[in-house]
Amino acid sequence: MTVGQLFLASLSSGVISPSELSWLTAQQDRFSRLEEATALRLGRLLDQGTIQLGCRLSPTKLHHAAVRDGWIEPLGRRRHRRPA
Repeated sequence: MTVGQLFLASLSSGVISPSELSWLTAQQDRFSRLEEATALRLGRLLDQGTIQLGCRLSPTKLHHAAVRDGWIEPLGRRRHRRPA
């Protein structure tokens, strides 16, 4: 993993995981000037709330949730509910 990869992943998903943040802080003494600037920008985005501390869901899990909610559930339990 590089600082650039971490920055792009965090920016695209809006999330940085605690383990990624730990890696970033543990490696900071080895950063080049460009990596330092990128890490500072990442910190500012965290401070602004643009990037949140959390975990990323894989696209596969998101797809399965969409299939379950959009296709399977309407044919299952919710299909047989009686109107109030």
